[in-house]
Amino acid sequence: MGSHGLPVRMIAVDMDGTLLGSDGKVSARNLAAMKAAEQAGVEVVVATGRRHCYAMRQLRGLGLNEANALVSSNGTVTRTLGTELIERNLLGRETALWLCGHLGEFRNALVVTFDKVGPDGEDARGALVVERFEELNHSMEKWMAANEPYISHVNPIELALPGPESGLDEAPIQMMLCGTTERMRRAEARLLEHPGVSAVGVEMQERSAGKEVALHRTEYPGRDLSIVDILPAGCSKGSALVRLAAKRGVKMQELLAIGDNWNDVSMLEAAGRGVLMANAPEDLKERAAAMGWTLGGRHDEDGVAVAIEAALEGALSSTR
Repeated sequence: MGSHGLPVRMIAVDMDGTLLGSDGKVSARNLAAMKAAEQAGVEVVVATGRRHCYAMRQLRGLGLNEANALVSSNGTVTRTLGTELIERNLLGRETALWLCGHLGEFRNALVVTFDKVGPDGEDARGALVVERFEELNHSMEKWMAANEPYISHVNPIELALPGPESGLDEAPIQMMLCGTTERMRRAEARLLEHPGVSAVGVEMQERSAGKEVALHRTEYPGRDLSIVDILPAGCSKGSALVRLAAKRGVKMQELLAIGDNWNDVSMLEAAGRGVLMANAPEDLKERAAAMGWTLGGRHDEDGVAVAIEAALEGALSSTR
């Protein structure tokens, strides 16, 4: 059940640490639960920090409804699983240039992302642009190797941005910093020195007035890895879902959100019901207790399926 006695009509599910198990795949039980929700008339929306192409590596071929939405890049882009564009937000040229200069010592941890998704859902080279490889290869070796076909090396990285210097007109959808938890917390603090930057947890559109960019932090304590996504102001999983639900005629009280990390906070806050995975960071579990979110199962123990099955059972019970 959603809050106020309303049945669940939309389910938003994060990918890494939530829908995907330790093997990086969607389990049979999780997939069966998602398909059961579809058959019950509930739209299952995958909401991820991954860009569309990288998310589809795990979602393609599962037999999910291609009309269902995929919220990617932490809410910057929304497409259907069949690649139809629903919404896209861009970082302005001046903002992107300022960010490159403001990052200083953290430039070697920077990836700039462009939306180059084709009709087949695949990206082209240049979807990811980096200035330096060494730090990124150290922090995310497997990710860098997996994304090699899409990465361009541009030094200085400003030459990848739109403007007379580069002769380009395509604006990025986001920037991303990757490194150790301690280093990324320092990078986040550096960015927050500017009044145009809003921190994680202050992401909803109505709270972003006067801001230029929004930060979204994801932490993986077991790997000492943290990712700070730098998005256009007002972009988050939560705000993307608010706009999508309005298009679909779904009330936010009818939305169930399932996530495991700090970049999921906005959608957990926005949803009528939130489920936080048991493998979430401990300080986020404390936040969940204060917010009244349900503590669910683990990502490697079909926690998503357990949450969806409970929601569907609640919906069936309400009609008996």
